[in-house]
Amino acid sequence: MEDKRARDLAVVQSQVIACRRCPRLVAWREGVAQNPPLRYRGQEYWAKPLPGWGDAVAQLFIVGLAPAAHGGNRTGRVFTGDRSGDWLFRALWKAGFANQPLSVGVDDGLQLNNCYIAATARCAPPQNKLLPEEIANCRPYLQRELELMPQTKVILGLGKIGFDAAFDVMRALGRTTWKARPKFSHGAEAQISENVWLLGTYHPSQQNTFTGKLTETMFDTVFARAHEIINSA
Repeated sequence: MEDKRARDLAVVQSQVIACRRCPRLVAWREGVAQNPPLRYRGQEYWAKPLPGWGDAVAQLFIVGLAPAAHGGNRTGRVFTGDRSGDWLFRALWKAGFANQPLSVGVDDGLQLNNCYIAATARCAPPQNKLLPEEIANCRPYLQRELELMPQTKVILGLGKIGFDAAFDVMRALGRTTWKARPKFSHGAEAQISENVWLLGTYHPSQQNTFTGKLTETMFDTVFARAHEIINSA
């Protein structure tokens, strides 16, 4: 079953990589790769959409916002090589969902344990801001990933956009009887079906972590709660 699930997810991942549905995002992701900052000059950028990745039978499913222009758009793996990823993988490691606390490149040995990471949109957007139609264009990929992972027990939305996108997909799949979205907040919890909890956290962006809106303790608490729900279900 795990091998078949991995093969089915690989099909979705290949479809994501080939996607060119959003002209604005295509132009941006490719443009920043052609003119990188000095610290990345000479590196070959991925500059394509980023598929989800992780454990194909994971019980924790994380939904982020979108790749960073000089993070995942450069390295080829979402949250890899940027400050948000530093926070995310450290928290996952501390909670037992990753084998190491840092990720700098796709060949650095990072493995996710019982965890899968996806995003609302798969291309880096200008100023980290997505248009509604870009979110809609990418939604089928997230929907197919969650459809292929019925064993998911906790979905964690990083920020309101990720939180709302996760709920919208679960509603579209008929996997919740909730009609209205749960209210997002840091530490939000909603049991949206008998077997699935939707959790929310502030996104680990520099805007939140540098200002202290999101602290390491706050972030760790959310992952500890996800671990608790999975182990008690």
